[in-house]
Amino acid sequence: MKNIVVLLSGQGSNLQALIDACARKRVKANIAAVFSNNPEAYGLVLAQEAEIPAHVIDPQGFADRATFDAAMAEEMAQYQPDLVVLAGYMRILSPEFVALFAGKMLNIHPSLLPNYPGLHTHRKALENGDKEHGTSVHFVTDELDGGPLILQAKVPVFSEDTEEALAARVQTQEHTIYPLVVNWFAEGRLKMREGEAWLDGVHIPKQGYAAE
Repeated sequence: MKNIVVLLSGQGSNLQALIDACARKRVKANIAAVFSNNPEAYGLVLAQEAEIPAHVIDPQGFADRATFDAAMAEEMAQYQPDLVVLAGYMRILSPEFVALFAGKMLNIHPSLLPNYPGLHTHRKALENGDKEHGTSVHFVTDELDGGPLILQAKVPVFSEDTEEALAARVQTQEHTIYPLVVNWFAEGRLKMREGEAWLDGVHIPKQGYAAE
C-alpha cells in the first residue's frame, strides 16, 4: 500500500475528503503524515483527530525557500512517501523540491486551468462574467499551476453568485475528483512520463479529462 504525505496551509477540507475516501477504501493508500507551514491550519486538527502524524515547519526559521523545502523534505523522508498531495498548500515550492518528487506530486487548483493560475480564482471568474468555472487536478512541475492536467470538473456560474457561493460549489467537486485521481496513482494507473500525464497507458489530452 502506497504512502501519501499531504501538505496543507488551511482548513484541510481536501485532506478530510481523502481521509474519508481511505476509510471507505475508495483510496487504496495510507495517509502517512500531514505537513503544514501554518501552525493555525485547521487541517492539522483534522489529521490529529484521524491519528495521522501532523508536523508544522515554520518558514520564518529559514533563510530562503530552498532551505525550508530541504528541511521539510528531510522530515518527510521518514514516512517514505510514494506520493505527495498538495491540499491547499499556499507556498510556492522550490525547483529542488519539485525535482525531488517529480512525477510523484499532485495538486488541485480551483479553476479550469490554464485559466486563472495563482490566487483569487473565484473572484476572477465572476469579474470576467464566466458561465463556467471549476477545478483541476494536475501533476506538479516548476511552472506555477502549469503541470500536466489530469482531471477537471466544471460547475455553472450564476448571476447572483458570490465568491463564497462559487467556492463552495467548486469545493464539492474537488472532494469528489481529488480522491479519484489519488487512487488512480495509488493503483499504479496514473503516471507522468516526459512531462505528460498517462492513465492506463493512454496519453491524457493536454486539456485533461473532464469529470462526468
